[in-house]
Amino acid sequence: MFCIRGCGRRVAASLTKQHLASVRFGGDSAAPWTPHFDVVVIGGGHAGTEAAAAAARCGSRTLLLTHRVDTIGQMSCNPSFGGIGKGHLMREVDALDGLCSRICDQSGIHYKVLNRRKGPAVWGLRAQIDRKLYKQNMQKEILNTPLLTVQEGAVEDLILTEPEPEHTGKYRVSGVVLADGSKVYAESVVLTTGTFLRGMIVIGLEMHPAGRLGDQPAVGLAQTLEKLGFVVGRLKTGTPPRIAKESVNFSILNKQTPDNPSIPFSFINQTVWIKPEDQLPCYLTHTNPRVDEIVLENLHLNCHVKETTRGPRYCPSIESKVLRFPNRVHQVWLEPEGMDSDLIYPQGLSVTLPAELQEKMITCIRGLENAKMIQPGYGVQYDYMDPRQISPSLETHLVQRLFFAGQINGTTGYEEAAAQGVIAGINASLRVRHKPPFVISRTEGYIGVLIDDLTTLGTNEPYRMFTSRAEFRLSLRPDNADSRLTFRGYKEAGCVSQQRYERASWMKSSLEEGISMLKSIEFLSTKWKNLIPESSISSGKSLPLRALDVLKYEEVDMELLARAVPEPLKKYTQCRELAERLKIEDWGCQ
Repeated sequence: MFCIRGCGRRVAASLTKQHLASVRFGGDSAAPWTPHFDVVVIGGGHAGTEAAAAAARCGSRTLLLTHRVDTIGQMSCNPSFGGIGKGHLMREVDALDGLCSRICDQSGIHYKVLNRRKGPAVWGLRAQIDRKLYKQNMQKEILNTPLLTVQEGAVEDLILTEPEPEHTGKYRVSGVVLADGSKVYAESVVLTTGTFLRGMIVIGLEMHPAGRLGDQPAVGLAQTLEKLGFVVGRLKTGTPPRIAKESVNFSILNKQTPDNPSIPFSFINQTVWIKPEDQLPCYLTHTNPRVDEIVLENLHLNCHVKETTRGPRYCPSIESKVLRFPNRVHQVWLEPEGMDSDLIYPQGLSVTLPAELQEKMITCIRGLENAKMIQPGYGVQYDYMDPRQISPSLETHLVQRLFFAGQINGTTGYEEAAAQGVIAGINASLRVRHKPPFVISRTEGYIGVLIDDLTTLGTNEPYRMFTSRAEFRLSLRPDNADSRLTFRGYKEAGCVSQQRYERASWMKSSLEEGISMLKSIEFLSTKWKNLIPESSISSGKSLPLRALDVLKYEEVDMELLARAVPEPLKKYTQCRELAERLKIEDWGCQ
């Protein structure tokens, strides 16, 4: 047994009083403390929380190590979840009994399905989230998860032992070394370090080490991974400034209202926690030529833009937009950060100019002429590992039982991180129990597309999910993620609760029964036209039509059909989700 930097005595060190004082137990709070766990997860971000909860759901004694317990569930950048492609990932995480979708249903303040004008395969569930509420709800969930212990501490090194002969890899991980030299032993370790590996924050020409604003970077761990032989790259990202809500003139801006009814993210929820009339609106404004001038005149004061590391191509900074798309007007969405928050998040205005120039630029934008900047935007530069060094189970090739998830693999976004986290946590637990890995192929889910792209192609820019990346997107829809993944998660991984399994089973049998019933009801087209005059069914030539065929008409839904044929179709409208899924499934039926 040894540490990569040679700090390993062969005796098991107990944790210090300082560490014991910072321990938070989950649902197994009466259990005695031991520095040996089945799975240790490093990092309390979106990948880390999903990984830790998934490993615990699978039955593994799990430890989540984070710099600060009070930052678990923190939304470091945008106050929103979901979107086109990203909403698909959230539904799949939820199908595996993950956390983020349920927490969003408890914490959202504006729910909307994007791309409604197009087919259901590319609908994007999205929600503005109350930052404070999301953090509170996530911490409550994590701190009360059975078999999961949460502890504050910085990880500086890995404990390594000789590899298992039947598996590839130079080493096997056996635990971690904390900043003060204390050790925690584990059968599997999951690294979800986010932007903390040698993280550097940039505003204008100023640079200082940080994983995010107010948090120290992970330098020792980055050095350990490099010395082990991992191929390390460098990426960058950024965040917009925050604006005082009271200083914005919303009355002259385009207003976006939430959907009514609001569609929940989680399959086990029929509704979200808040009524549509109580939700907060978002507002749209745009940049203009004066914004471009300020950016172009001050490039010499912006070292983040001049840095050669790659930033997110599909969520670029305003500087990148101005340079790549000259003389173009760009959207800026003004998004609320919470029900009782005084801050507005200007989505689309990520910037790393000096603070005084950021404020000057903001006041050039319509509706923001008198805006007060509360916090400047900033850039973050950080290390990531070439994802071709991990397998589809997210276990590394170099070190056995070591798993990577989240931005350490070169991705960007809460949803991509959560998707990797749940897979890493499941497989870290399965590895302990000597069971086959749980792998999702790209034919089965967007999670499979994400992981396959990373592990086979790698990435030299922050990877973001889009529906265009999925070859089988017509069948990999948000509505059917449970039928694709929940049964596998229950039977193969043990990460799905009995309640969720029974819910998915009920939905599956109800859909099959409903489709069969729709096939069995048949009338002439003239009768259907009389029963449903709103439909575009042609009455010129009377032909036999099944209810299944009638449901294919765009203007016909289960409500209309049930009014026309109350018995036996009325029961299929009592559950909104079932009625909508019958309509969607019908489009794919022959």
